[in-house]
Amino acid sequence: MRKRILGFAAMAAASAIVLAGCSGGGAGENGGDADFDAEPTGTLNAWGFENADDVGQSRIDYAAEQLSDVEVDLDATAFDAQKFTTRIASGDVPDVVQMDRRYVTTYAAQGLIMPLDECFAAQDVTPDEHWYPSVVDDVTYEDEIWAVPQFYQPPAIIVNKTVLAEAGVTPDQIDTSNPDVLLEAIGKMYQESGGVPTRLGLDPVATGQGPLWILGMGGQLTDDQGAPTLDDESNYAGIELLKQITDAQGGFAAVKSFTDSFDTFGDNNQYVAGQVGAQVNAQWYPNVLGPYADQIDIEAVPFLDADGEPFSVASGTAFVVPVGAKNPAAGCAWMVNLTSDDAWMAAGEARAQTLIDDGGLNTGLFTGSPAADTAIRDKFVVETGNAGFDQVISTFYDVVEYGQSFGSSPAGQEIQNELNNAITAALLGDKSVEEALGDAQQAAMRAYDNATAG
Repeated sequence: MRKRILGFAAMAAASAIVLAGCSGGGAGENGGDADFDAEPTGTLNAWGFENADDVGQSRIDYAAEQLSDVEVDLDATAFDAQKFTTRIASGDVPDVVQMDRRYVTTYAAQGLIMPLDECFAAQDVTPDEHWYPSVVDDVTYEDEIWAVPQFYQPPAIIVNKTVLAEAGVTPDQIDTSNPDVLLEAIGKMYQESGGVPTRLGLDPVATGQGPLWILGMGGQLTDDQGAPTLDDESNYAGIELLKQITDAQGGFAAVKSFTDSFDTFGDNNQYVAGQVGAQVNAQWYPNVLGPYADQIDIEAVPFLDADGEPFSVASGTAFVVPVGAKNPAAGCAWMVNLTSDDAWMAAGEARAQTLIDDGGLNTGLFTGSPAADTAIRDKFVVETGNAGFDQVISTFYDVVEYGQSFGSSPAGQEIQNELNNAITAALLGDKSVEEALGDAQQAAMRAYDNATAG
């Protein structure tokens, strides 16, 4: 069971992919000629669908059944940016590549992947109806869609009710829209020894979930054209709140050192060990906590934006067709079949059976498609017998509809990297928030100019 849990988490952690930039033509200029209406036949070369678990393999099997005239040659090694650009340059071009969708626009702007609007038309798919709008926004650039998205891992806050009860705190006080109430609750739960944290009232996951805090507090990372806007004054509030939270718990350096020591996937994880009163987590993390359901008492509350409304951000992976692909019609059909509602139902059935065999809790699948999410929940997600876990599962389903895109940008990698650098510098006190974001904006803008210079 533990190996499967780590597999679930590894799938979600794919968002850590780092892409390398290269200069190229503008979006749509070198998109290549592809007859997406052609009958899908022949050999299909796919790359990046690594370590397929029950969810992945069931969808691969489903697509193979639908495309009997297509032979899939699957390179299951992890996506690598340098390898990708090398293969494109050498002519060794796969027909389909899986990558983190937050960076799809980088390759779109460089003319290295094909727009897929004609693919969707050929397969009778209406993207805005099939996927959540925020998921589609992630892979849209210059009014074209450049990838077939999959998964959407919404974040929420999982609270440790045992710690809350000891401190006299209630879940409704973990309110990100009300800093005074939140900071008072954090102070009641926080514990330290010799100035070193031994328990956090709230782990905000400041660098991993930084965009959630900034966007949720009214900020924006890009403009309508995808240019970075890191130095926009609307971004200050989110970082300032993060600084208040970390300063109230010994400072960012102490908080980061403490959280780095967590046994996040193990028997002595931060909830079992009572090391957190609350923590921001993506939807996959309840899978990790499932085996410890009889040892912990948890609940979830939504992350609330500055106006007190539930707020979420989209994340996940996507499939693209590179320029120079030899069999784009088969690639198109394969991608669409992998992400069809029927494929996701096959995945839901496979996951349900796996959990029955292993004795795990079914926390649901978050596919990127609202219809598939609802169908899987209705058929396979049953009450666990643990009221806390059932409430957590329900909360993640509730917040998924509030998703917002991080922003589609040709400088997506650099925006993320520079934002994390700015957050770290500001929380450590090395720079003011304004100075940190100003420096980050300059670096991200240079990357944007380079990416769009073609």
